[in-house]
Amino acid sequence: MSGPVPLPPLREVIARHGIGARRGLGQHFLLDLNLTRRIARAAGDLTAVTVIEIGPGPGGLTRALLECGARHVVAIERDERCAAALAEIAAAYPGRLQIVMGDALGIDPVALTAAPRRIVANLPYNVSTALLLRWLDRIGEYDGLTLMFQKEVAERLLARPGDAAYGRLSVIVQWLCTVQRLFDVPASAFVPPPKVVSSVVGIVPRPQPLAPARRAVLERVTQAAFGQRRKMLRASLRPLGGEALLARVGIQPTRRAEELSVEEFCALARAVAAPDATGHPC
Repeated sequence: MSGPVPLPPLREVIARHGIGARRGLGQHFLLDLNLTRRIARAAGDLTAVTVIEIGPGPGGLTRALLECGARHVVAIERDERCAAALAEIAAAYPGRLQIVMGDALGIDPVALTAAPRRIVANLPYNVSTALLLRWLDRIGEYDGLTLMFQKEVAERLLARPGDAAYGRLSVIVQWLCTVQRLFDVPASAFVPPPKVVSSVVGIVPRPQPLAPARRAVLERVTQAAFGQRRKMLRASLRPLGGEALLARVGIQPTRRAEELSVEEFCALARAVAAPDATGHPC
């Protein structure tokens, strides 16, 4: 495995290739190599896995992943301006960096890569949640995900019942994965600096979901419950059976969505999916 390879400073690369960050692409470049190395190290031993990076931009994190021993990195980038900068890194690390130009929202990383695989990325803020929800569809295909989100999104992923940030995203992600905050990154570390603090989060798929449920039904239940989160469950879940549904599961109808555990939402999803005593679904 090659050691660190000398490459031009990132600021020089950005200037030479005219890669100014574009707001429409959610770009905020992380140029601090100490921080990019810290993210790469947080992802664990990369010597025996395929690493998928989303939105590498000029390649700051890409360099760190390769320096830290990633066996093979597949970098998915939609900004054509970044292609030449990434090609320079690929030349410096022969055979270890594959560049895929395209929109990550339309690309299935599993189809591009061999297992075991891990996603490590400083995600574009404007599509970070949408990307994560897509990856959850095949979450068992990944060893883990080390992702940077804006801090507000990270707090939703980590939130527990009773927390202000607890909601639909908390339930779905925690049902399928364990989530850990690794560290925060100040806005000043980026070019240009965003208006928010960022957080690096470690996400590890569970061997089995936290409790039995069908995802489509669980999403219906959480959408109804959190769609009217200030209301008691007997009102917010009325379209799905209301008090009768809650009685079947043993949940007090005066409780609110933010009070329920992931397991309780799964119980509600099972009850919605199963016929009641009359033979009709709730």
